[in-house]
Amino acid sequence: MTEPPLHYDVRGEGPVLLVIPGGAGHPMGLEAMTDVLAEHFTVVTYDPLGLAHGRLGRPVHDQRVEEWSDGAYRVLQRTLPEGEFAYVLGTSSGGIAALDLLARHPRRLRHVVAHEPPCVGVLPDGDRQRAMFREVYDTYRAAGLQAAGARLGAGLTGQTVEPLQGQSLSRDEELGHPMAVFLAHVLVPFTSYVPDLGAFPPRLTLSAGSVSRGQLLHRTAEFIADRTGSDFVEFPGGHIGAVEHPLAFAERLRETLLPAA
Repeated sequence: MTEPPLHYDVRGEGPVLLVIPGGAGHPMGLEAMTDVLAEHFTVVTYDPLGLAHGRLGRPVHDQRVEEWSDGAYRVLQRTLPEGEFAYVLGTSSGGIAALDLLARHPRRLRHVVAHEPPCVGVLPDGDRQRAMFREVYDTYRAAGLQAAGARLGAGLTGQTVEPLQGQSLSRDEELGHPMAVFLAHVLVPFTSYVPDLGAFPPRLTLSAGSVSRGQLLHRTAEFIADRTGSDFVEFPGGHIGAVEHPLAFAERLRETLLPAA
């Protein structure tokens, strides 16, 4: 069976740092952070669906966490020098892929940071939280992006929101918008993924944004850290702190990773 093509970018010098973006894996908005990180690391930014490499608008199937983590492992096989070990940063859905990568392909990983991974099935109220994400998907299908975004934001912050009216996207419109691809093909399968919390080696840090305190994904990261005996670190900003506060986020990541060498 032919393996799917790999899409990634490499910049900088130093130990390899693999970045697995969130959403549908499109690395948009991460350039300012990777600019800073490239001063300390060889930054390898993985684009699982190739959305930033000419594949935006092409058909997409429902995604599987294992497909992303297997692809990330293949990227490391191509980019990691013999005898060296990689650092990994995964954010949001990319954080779930980073957890799976560590559980299934740990041999050449030095340390993994998973930032606000939405694998809420590990929580005591996991069934309810997974149902919330399914409701976001149903809202997207019925009323489009704005309505789904409002429902998602309310679900993450524990607030309520009045249902918004909207129009569903056509297939072509959906495939041309990374957020729509995420809602249609990544959100439900990734938030349904339940990691084996006993499967992680001790080279793992869970992180969440300081602005996310009291919210669902901050609680999820803290819960996984506690159950796995991993470190927990707060990063600047919220769920998308890497985009909102790229310089401070990059510095906190450097401080987190380099002492693990």
